[in-house]
Amino acid sequence: MITSKQRAYLRGLANPLEPIFQIGKAGAGDEEQIKQIGNALEARELIKLHVLEYCPQSTREAAVIVAEGCGADVVSVIGGKFVLYRPSESKRRDRSPDRIILPS
Repeated sequence: MITSKQRAYLRGLANPLEPIFQIGKAGAGDEEQIKQIGNALEARELIKLHVLEYCPQSTREAAVIVAEGCGADVVSVIGGKFVLYRPSESKRRDRSPDRIILPS
């Protein structure tokens, strides 16, 4: 679980990111897509996703479903986009929740 200050810092880092996945009519529970999102989180730690209009879930519901499936934290949900964060197991960066360095 990340704190509100860490969440705000990660939101700032995610602002310039482009969505790398789209969730469509198959919904957020698609196992293959959740596996791919997990791999992307392992490589990048912070990713942005886009929920299309014809997705059966709302953006917030889709964010929670994907986050639970990947073991990630939902950083933000705005409009049809949401941001996920999960520290990498293979490469521990300074952005992991217990070691996020906040700007002074």
